[in-house]
Parts: sequence; C-alpha cells; structure tokens
Amino acid sequence: MSIPIFVPRDSAALAMGSDVVAQRIMIEAKQRGLDVHVVRNGSRGLLWLEPMIEVQTDHGRIAFGPVDDTDIPGLFDAHFHEGGTHPLALGPTDEIPFLKQQERLTFARVGVTDPLSLADYLAHDGFQGLHTALQAEPDHIVRIVTESGLRGRGGAAFPTGIKWHTVRNTPANQKYIVCNADEGDSGTFADRMLMEGDPFALIEGMTIAALAVGATQGYIYVRSEYPQAILILNKAITMAQQAGYIGAHILGSEKQFELEVRKAAGSYVCGEETAMLESIEGKRGIVRAKPPLPAITGLFGKPTVINNVISLASVPIILAKGADFYKNHGLGRSRGTLPFQLAGNVKQGGLIEKAFGITLRELLYDFGGGTASGRPIKAVQVGGPLGSYLPESHWDTPMDYEAFAALQATVGHGGIVVHDDTADLAKLARYAMKFCAIESCGKCTPCRIGATRGVEVMDKIIGNQDRPAQIELLRDLCDTMLNGSLCAMGGMTPFPVLSALNHFPHDFQKENAATTGEHHV
Repeated sequence: MSIPIFVPRDSAALAMGSDVVAQRIMIEAKQRGLDVHVVRNGSRGLLWLEPMIEVQTDHGRIAFGPVDDTDIPGLFDAHFHEGGTHPLALGPTDEIPFLKQQERLTFARVGVTDPLSLADYLAHDGFQGLHTALQAEPDHIVRIVTESGLRGRGGAAFPTGIKWHTVRNTPANQKYIVCNADEGDSGTFADRMLMEGDPFALIEGMTIAALAVGATQGYIYVRSEYPQAILILNKAITMAQQAGYIGAHILGSEKQFELEVRKAAGSYVCGEETAMLESIEGKRGIVRAKPPLPAITGLFGKPTVINNVISLASVPIILAKGADFYKNHGLGRSRGTLPFQLAGNVKQGGLIEKAFGITLRELLYDFGGGTASGRPIKAVQVGGPLGSYLPESHWDTPMDYEAFAALQATVGHGGIVVHDDTADLAKLARYAMKFCAIESCGKCTPCRIGATRGVEVMDKIIGNQDRPAQIELLRDLCDTMLNGSLCAMGGMTPFPVLSALNHFPHDFQKENAATTGEHHV
C-alpha cells in the first residue's frame, strides 16, 4: 500500500524549498524501491518549521521539520516513512503544543488536505453548509449567519448578517458577492494561507452568500503579490464548476452562481472596499464617498456583499453546524474564532486560530515563545501598519474588538508584529506617516496633505528642532486626520503615531537624535 507523505505547497513552504524537498523524496523513494505518494497539502501554520513534512502512519500523522532536501536520505535511513525516530522528528502532528492549543474552525482543513482534491474536501465535511443552504429559505440563511455573531474579519468588524440582510432586501435585477482578498497589512498571511490551503471553503462560503442575498455573480479580488493563491483558486473554481457546485445549476437546482478571480492593482488603498470596487470596474483605485453604501449601490451600481476571505470561509461551518456552535466560541460581541498571525521579531511565527478572549501575552509567549533575538519585547503592533503600538501594560487585554477599541487600538485582521527593546518607536511612528503618504489615493486633503506634513513634523521631532511645539503640532495634525479623512487610510494613520507618543515618550526625547532619512524606513 502506498505511503502518503505530505509536503506543503503553501507560499511560505515554497520559499523555503518545499518543491525541491518533494522532488527529492520521490527520487529517493524510487531508488529504494519504496511505494510512497507525495501529497502537496497546505501549511499547518508553524512557519518557523517550514518545510514541515508529515507521514501518515497507523498511529496518525507524524511531523518532521524544518526539512532541507539534504535531509531526505537520512530521513529514509531512519525509516521516517514508517514513523521512525530522527532528530527532525516532531512527534504526532496533532500533539504539537502550538497546534494542540488552538481551536481550528475556519482552518480545520488547512494543512490537513490536498487543497485541489474535491474528494479530500468532501471527506472532511466539505459542502455540508452548501447542502443546508440549498434546502433553506434565503432569509433563514441570513438569520443563521446573524445569530452566529460573525463579524467582518477584514478589520472593520461589521456584523456580516446585517450586511447580507441589507443586500437581500435591496431590490435589483443584479447583485454581486465580492471577496476582498487584497491582504496588504504587514504581518498578515491568513487570507493567503486559506486560499492556498483550502480554496473550496472560500468558494462554498461565497456560494452560500449568493444564495442568501440573490446574487448570481461573484469576484475574488486577490492581492497581485499572491500568484500561488491566484493559481490555486482558478483551478479550484474550474473543478467546482465541473462538479456542479457553482455555475448555472448548483447541484442540480435552479440556483445560479458564477465566480471569477480578479488580480488586484498592487495598491494598499485598494483594500478599502470602495476603492476595490473601482479597481474591479477597471478604474483607478480611489475611495468613494459613503453613502451610498456598497450594500445598496456597490459594484457597477448594484447591491453588493463585500466580505473578507476569513469571513466568507467561516460561513460553511456556521451553516453546517449551526449558529450556536459558532457563537459559543468567543466573548462579548466578538464571537467565534480569529486566525491570529504572529510575525516580526518572534521565535515561533505562524498562524494561531483561537477564540476571541485570548490575551496578547498568551499569544506572544505561550505560542510565540518570545522574541527571536532573545531580547525583551518592547512593543507589539496589532492590526497592520496602521495599528497601535501596544506596551506591556496592555498585553493582558483580551483580544476583543470592543476591548481594543477602548484602548484606541484595533484587532484588525489579526496581524501581530513584535519588536524587541532595540526598536525606536519614534522612527516607527514616522514610518506610519510615510507609508500613508505613499499609499494614499489622494482624494481627501487630510490624508493626502496630512501624511506629507506629518513626515516633515516627525523629522523635526526626531531631529530635536523645537520639539515641544512640534509634538503639539503633530497631535493636532493627527486629530485632523482621524476625524476628517474619507476612509481608514488617513483615519487610522494617527493610531501608531499617537500610541508611540503616548506609550513610548522616551523615544521622542533623545537629545542626540539626527534628522531621519529614507534609510530609516
């Protein structure tokens, strides 16, 4: 009987040489006369161990990592394909503490299955939610999603069911489902991992959304820097269409839903939902004024559901297992789970799906193991490049949308970037202003001009030029951007700047600082 050996095809694993590892395994097995079958799965999310390979044994899957192609002969010598011991052995995959302590709902299949195997997807509860949705009234689908407490996982945290309800009840001859997969925040990779590791979950979630609101066309707007995700999604869409899960007659019903991938424009601001719509329509990605809301006047002027990858990929399990199952995870108004992504100066970077309520300290130490440098953690930026820098006094705050909002911070897309005690928060704050100046669409004055002036003021502060007056001016400028910007691009830029000023004032008081330049960014 052929022995399955799992080698991830996730971008992170590919970057670490997993293709070469897979080829070497096949060559070595053939030379030794062994019957093995290499399965290209997604990543389990233990990114410091990539490529992490697994072997199916009678006692479950055994993991080894990180594996280099030069390790393959030694692994075969140790009979790793039969679960033999080796210095790279990590034991049973499910018993690895980093994985065992998680609650994998949305990511239940990622790293477990072949992402382009419909048989694998079906064997792991795939399309159960779609079958349930096909037998339900559209209003009932919307009600289940609403009762589950699912909120937008892209950062805004708007209740998904309310958005669907609005689109459902807006009369139109055409409606759309748009998945915002323009994952541009620093330290984030959950969308990419899901699209590369379990594309059928996203396809199923978007199809359920279409049934709920009466849409017949969907678009997945994928970040241009994700060629592997685009490749896998296009293959998965073709397979789903050929098998009848999308298309003119979904599973033999009269329901219709067509789906296609649109490559993003390479602009950070196109992650803002209205700029994304402009880009899909073939226009320059500039933010639209709201109202009207996209749920009423969206893509091509029609009612449009816009959700993030994780939001839509969470829908199938909600329909399959019910609203109560999902909302029993989490706390307060933050229900379900979120895939937190640990990056930066951290020993064990990767993806951790946990229910809301876990603390930042637990993520940093219980999962991350502290810094990669071995130095103390100084600041943690949560929520992307426009998220706040949080000091240790805030690390015991539960990961909860409202709790973070009370700190003038944001959970965002779940990205967590770690900095040790060598970090200069004044320079990092300057980077936020510079980032905004570069990425602004330019439509509104507070963002377009404010960020440019912000860089100039930051340079004077760092260079100790009339520092007290410049700090006062910076705070005033942040207030204008916060309250006057058209979208979150300018409106959130003050978060990292003010949090750095408030929590790390010493970094703004250095007497020997010189005016910074581009080499600091």
